[in-house]
Amino acid sequence: MPSPSPHAAPARNPTPNLRERFDAMRNLGPFLRQIWQTSRPLTLASLGLRLLRAFMPVVTLYIAKLIIDEAIRLVGLGLDFSSLGDAWRSGQLDTLATLLALEFALAIGSDLLGRLVSYADALLSELFTNATSVRLMEHAATLDLEDFEDPDLQDKLDRARRQTMGRMNLMSQLFGQVQDAITVVAFAAGLLVYAPWLIALLALALIPAFVGEAHFNALGYSLNFQWTPERRQLEYLRQMGASVETAKEVKIFNLHRFLIERYRGLAEKFFLANRALARRRALWGTVLAALGTLGYYVAYGYIAWRTVRGDFSIGDLTFLAGSFLRLRQLLEGLLIGFSQVAGQALYLDDLFSFFEIEPEIASPANAAPIPRPITHGFVFENVGFRYPDAERWAVRHLDFQLQAGEVLALVGENGAGKTTLVKLLARLYDPDEGRILLDGRDLREYDIDDLRANIGVIFQDFVRYHLTAGENIGVGRIEAMQDQARIRAAAARAMADEVIDGLPRGYDQMVGRRFKNSVDLSGGQWQKIAIARAYMRDAQVMILDEPTAALDARSEFEVFQRFKELSDNRTAVLISHRFSSVRMADRILVLDQGRLEASGTHEQLMAAGGRYAELFELQAAGYR
Repeated sequence: MPSPSPHAAPARNPTPNLRERFDAMRNLGPFLRQIWQTSRPLTLASLGLRLLRAFMPVVTLYIAKLIIDEAIRLVGLGLDFSSLGDAWRSGQLDTLATLLALEFALAIGSDLLGRLVSYADALLSELFTNATSVRLMEHAATLDLEDFEDPDLQDKLDRARRQTMGRMNLMSQLFGQVQDAITVVAFAAGLLVYAPWLIALLALALIPAFVGEAHFNALGYSLNFQWTPERRQLEYLRQMGASVETAKEVKIFNLHRFLIERYRGLAEKFFLANRALARRRALWGTVLAALGTLGYYVAYGYIAWRTVRGDFSIGDLTFLAGSFLRLRQLLEGLLIGFSQVAGQALYLDDLFSFFEIEPEIASPANAAPIPRPITHGFVFENVGFRYPDAERWAVRHLDFQLQAGEVLALVGENGAGKTTLVKLLARLYDPDEGRILLDGRDLREYDIDDLRANIGVIFQDFVRYHLTAGENIGVGRIEAMQDQARIRAAAARAMADEVIDGLPRGYDQMVGRRFKNSVDLSGGQWQKIAIARAYMRDAQVMILDEPTAALDARSEFEVFQRFKELSDNRTAVLISHRFSSVRMADRILVLDQGRLEASGTHEQLMAAGGRYAELFELQAAGYR
């Protein structure tokens, strides 16, 4: 069996141990660099505003202490004012009023700073999500077709895709941690003057809660990691049960009950697993948090006792008790937040490990350009290939030549290897055995983008883009998307122009079912547009891999007749199950179970008997 790709990111333990959790913190550096690169002004604004806001709680609490001390001082003076106006005019309330006004200004300022922070974070989050999504799509575009057909890598891609949307709260949390750390330092400085040992007491009391939170964060990550395949199944069942593409069969076969029951069963299992973890987390979280609460009340009692003894004023009591309460909340938040950051760093592994996957099929250094024109063609020398984790070879011992300017047809039963051969020709895969030559050079020596730019392929499972009719053709050569004359010429070649002329808005008509005011097309109409997409490319090599399955026999014959006429001076490959169409090819290859069984013209193969003649007679009998 084929071994795993040497370029794939290494597999990771779905239940990370303590070391792996801390190792995941290495992801924070690249994460923060990405945020910085997304928008430096917004990053600086968010951090700067948080820095200002970090000192607000300490200053506000200290002003509250001064207000209480001033109020007690005024009460001690025994002043007797008949009205507030008299008291105000006496000037005795000036200090108290100033302190109250200052506290009010701080409250307004703190609220404004909070809103500005949220505003900056929201903009930065949106930009980061967009930038990361673009990077994910760009990297996915470089990966091999094999990667997208590997279920494990599909799971990795699914987790990575979720992280592009779900990790921006980590940015706010990290920046918030910095803000809270500065506030902790400010509060601790005040408490050190009075009773430094209280800070150590509080820290020790909070450690159990931190350890517990770290443990359950890791368990939560493990649960989500292990359930990735089931989550993809849930998404698939949700899509199948409520999709316009599947609605007809779901109704005809009454599949909705089956799909709902399958979905309900999987969802119930996931819910039960989550509930069990949530129960354990709630129970142990309560127990461990109680230790932190106990530490706080020990310190609070000590401060109250010192106040009764006369060591502290009432204002001091208020400041110290408030400081200790906030310090406890902040330290608890910092410790638990650190644990949560470590947990979220594990999720970042899903994103960054996806970016570490490298394609095996790539252009070599000093890659050669594709010959223009191709003069000799392609030569398959003992080519063999099998799909990852497959025991059976898809194709093997293939030896043949596709000459420049030749129209070659591939014939064989399903699973014979026809589409695999085409994928090897377009270098969507590389052979596991042998080699493919183009004008005497191994395909691996050519620039891969240049190779594919010179090959126009339409597969049977072509994509139906929910774009305009013109854009559906234009994607065949994206750099010529605005060239309307070229799009119309490609449509005429594929006989898709008559389809588009019948649409309300012609080439500007949205097609498909996904969006409002779109017009859906029949299978045959879609196929003509897809074939026009191949003509749009104007490539040296044209390949039609059973793209006419939805056309009737006459329409397919006309399409292939036009294809042959327009393939003059071009190398062409066509695959079809209809022998009336393939007989027009210059040469026909007969494949059986991945091996080349026969080669020749229609007349030669019929005269030789064998599988081709047998299949031709079976099909012809159906028309008699």
